[in-house]
Amino acid sequence: MLEKLFGFDRKVTSVRTEVIAGITTFLTMAYILAVNPNVLSATGMDKGALFTTTVVASAFATLLMAFYAKLPFSLAPGIGLSTFFAYTVCLTMGYTWQFALTAVLIEGIIFILLTVSNLREKIVNAIPETLKHAIGAGIGLFISFIGLQNARIIVNNDVTLLGLGDITSGPALLGIIGLVLTAVLLVRKVKGALLLGILLTTLIGIPMGITRFEGVFSAPPSIEPIFCQFEWKQIFTKEMLIVVFTFLFVDMFDTIGTLVGVITKAGMVDKDGKIPCLKQAFLVDAIGTTVGAMLGTSTIVTLIESTSGIGEGGRSGLTAFVSAVCFLLALFLAPFFLAVPAAATAPVLILVGVMMMGAVLKIDFTDYSEAIPAFICILFMPLAYSISDGIVLGMIGYVLINLLTGKYRKLTVGMYILAAIFVLKFLI
Repeated sequence: MLEKLFGFDRKVTSVRTEVIAGITTFLTMAYILAVNPNVLSATGMDKGALFTTTVVASAFATLLMAFYAKLPFSLAPGIGLSTFFAYTVCLTMGYTWQFALTAVLIEGIIFILLTVSNLREKIVNAIPETLKHAIGAGIGLFISFIGLQNARIIVNNDVTLLGLGDITSGPALLGIIGLVLTAVLLVRKVKGALLLGILLTTLIGIPMGITRFEGVFSAPPSIEPIFCQFEWKQIFTKEMLIVVFTFLFVDMFDTIGTLVGVITKAGMVDKDGKIPCLKQAFLVDAIGTTVGAMLGTSTIVTLIESTSGIGEGGRSGLTAFVSAVCFLLALFLAPFFLAVPAAATAPVLILVGVMMMGAVLKIDFTDYSEAIPAFICILFMPLAYSISDGIVLGMIGYVLINLLTGKYRKLTVGMYILAAIFVLKFLI
């Protein structure tokens, strides 16, 4: 039954491993339940309704991933795209949140059409093998960087952009304690090391005054204030086109980067290097975005935090199913789940980054025509704070370097087309 429902394979994983992986993924991404409503409510949207919608949209899309794509990934509103939604489209460009929700709905519908036509799958197949490995390593650095920021181990510095935070107290100290503790558990091969690390770090945060429990149960607010609130009068304007294109581009390549990088790292590719169930995963992402817009939230994406569950050994849709169940429980247990501080999940992100860096071993650094584009891709993901920008710059670099050095036989028509589109992205 588990094999039919979730693609579960006893030779590869176990029920216990999948359950632990699902809970780990959820705890690592539970911050979204607090952050997404905070970000989107800046537009005037009802914060309570946003919490319920974030949970329901995430649970729906993750269940779809579990049963349809049968992959161990969780989905939720992407914080980068939520920020663009609130602070750029609404607060900077001056559009209403109803206008922005309409743009997200249109984006989701376009994504469904692109996926059904196999275009997104063709884009993935056009990415060179070297860059696929670079994407995995780049994501590793990126999520480690996010973890360091979440724990305030790395902070803003007006002179050097970044600097070391106060690691002798507060969240940074808790993050370092959690990092050492979780690393020891990993090295000693303790089952469920990442999940255990989160829980122990959360408990250690209580006497430090960082973990604060404010109850256990709460009733979910109604989503009526933001449900299906669309604005149709501007759907054929230039402004709508620009906003839809931006949502579309960032979502497409963030999702491609996450799926390619994480699945490759997990070894879930066939003998020809192709990713199974990729079309299904893309369709889940597209349907999730469309339904999420109807419910009243920004673009739904496959979350990079899913790597924490992969790191625990999650390999089937059962991992995603467990995460979705946790989301549904969070509807009524929000105070409990939201008590887990960012400093407690940060060590998991940092250590999963270590696991993903192994992808660089598959890059031929003796061949500069392969190594330089790969390095550009890896470097720009954390520095530009964008998976999609890392892919874009790496792909442009790959085509230009190989074309100008006479190695054009390595290039395919798909690579030329992708590079041209990426260049246009910066010019528009």
